[in-house]
Amino acid sequence: MKRLIKGLHEFQTNYFNTHRELFELLSQGQKPRVLFITCSDSRIDPNLITQTEPGEMFIIRNAGNIIPPYGATNGGEGAAVEYAIHALGIQDIIVCGHSHCGAMKGLLKIDKLADEMPTVYQWLKHAEATRRIIKEHYQAYEGEDLLNATIEENVLTQLENLRTYPVVQSRLKGGQLQIHGWIYEIETGQVLEYNPTVGQYMPPQTMFSRAAWITPEQQERIYKGSHKA
Repeated sequence: MKRLIKGLHEFQTNYFNTHRELFELLSQGQKPRVLFITCSDSRIDPNLITQTEPGEMFIIRNAGNIIPPYGATNGGEGAAVEYAIHALGIQDIIVCGHSHCGAMKGLLKIDKLADEMPTVYQWLKHAEATRRIIKEHYQAYEGEDLLNATIEENVLTQLENLRTYPVVQSRLKGGQLQIHGWIYEIETGQVLEYNPTVGQYMPPQTMFSRAAWITPEQQERIYKGSHKA
């Protein structure tokens, strides 16, 4: 707690004072253009890896960056998705998985969680489609290769879950929304985006080259932050 209190003091005396106009503007309302869905893992900082400022992204975080299918639960994820699109006019949704994901490690051994962490067990059941894909199509994989495949497939599963939401379906059909799947590699800082045309994860610079919802300065800052070799 001492570290947090010290950080709070530094924020108030340094960062806040040099960004006072930004926070005064934010106090009047928010206008983010990206919904960023990622894991609760303490090693993931969406604003840090994209080098974005407060107010630029609406963020959902939970274990495993999971979005349950529409109607599967009354949890906050579905409400946040609807609010982001209806109330905030979000135009892009990013689902960002990451390397060494503890939730995906748990998914691969989900039966062992039922007794010790029953709530985690029930939550990860929302990623059952991911587990089944891995079980049926990645029998030859093991160790890190198996975990990485699970992380990548889970992002794609969550993109499919997003498509079950009526508001997402409608906006996608009208060309008012785009959804993106990212993988963040903790040890290198690299971010890859799934390219459905070629069926693999690739550097995401092509997405930003056509992004019209951010200024050139923001494009440059986000690209530099999310594409590190």
